[in-house]
Amino acid sequence: MNSSLVSDIGAGVFRTELTLFFSTFTTLLAVINPFEVLPVFLLLLRDKSNQERGRVALMSCLYALLLILFFLFFGAVILKIFGVSLSMVRIAGGIVLMKIGFELFLPSSDGDGTPAFARSTGNIAFMPLAMPLMIGPGPIATVLGMMATVEHSSHEALAFGVILGAIFLAVGVTYACLAFATRLTTTLGPLGIDAATRIVGFFVSAMGVSLIFNGVMDALRSAGFGGLH
Repeated sequence: MNSSLVSDIGAGVFRTELTLFFSTFTTLLAVINPFEVLPVFLLLLRDKSNQERGRVALMSCLYALLLILFFLFFGAVILKIFGVSLSMVRIAGGIVLMKIGFELFLPSSDGDGTPAFARSTGNIAFMPLAMPLMIGPGPIATVLGMMATVEHSSHEALAFGVILGAIFLAVGVTYACLAFATRLTTTLGPLGIDAATRIVGFFVSAMGVSLIFNGVMDALRSAGFGGLH
């Protein structure tokens, strides 16, 4: 009787944590959205060797992982210290995404069609690939919600381990998408990559506008305008 009860409890905990793992993995993979990053990755590294593309793919995913872990452990504290609400993070992130989207969609002023950030000599693995394309307001909000899930779990250590496993798997899948992206250069060709980049740029801009709108609406609701929907 007791062993059966323990077995039932163990099975229930297993199902709960398995559900948490898959929900965290799918949600995080959706908000990172490696297919949104792919055209930008190919554009930025279109004249680079396969070895260099592999290195940038690895470094950008490593940066993304470190950013996720940083916000997982310190995100809520940082927001409280600086007095910044999540709605403000959405607005700021939306502005950055909208700017990047416009640069991807519209040709540059010098006529070569290259976005301004693509001509940057800085660390493109970190900016714009890791942040804000991979880790923007959506993943940050998701990660902050993960800690709330852990705190409300009856098995905090297990839930935290499950969430960490889901994070590593989501970043691993993202890396696999970028690592095999080089094969798309021969499949799509320069015109196909350019078209995909501009299409993605349009939707990145739309996502930026959506984030700004939602951030403004959240800020207004938190300020007492409860009738806004």
